[in-house]
Amino acid sequence: MDKFFSIVRGFGLKRGPKRWLAGICGGIAAKLNVDVAYVRVAFLLFCLLPGPAIVVYIVGWLLLPDQNNKIALESLLSQRSR
Repeated sequence: MDKFFSIVRGFGLKRGPKRWLAGICGGIAAKLNVDVAYVRVAFLLFCLLPGPAIVVYIVGWLLLPDQNNKIALESLLSQRSR
């Protein structure tokens, strides 16, 4: 499982420090070097389309590292295994 989280960290995508919910849009904006407002608007438009937008956002929150390089899913799994 550690290899999986190393691969996720290797993408270089982190949740952003300027966050409304989990910082997913902020992290994508930082990686693409665009204003976070554009990513938020694009996500809102994506939510209007039929599809799994909320699921994609939750998966992003669980898998993308935060600014301290901690992954929420990894933390949850390590707490459960204790």
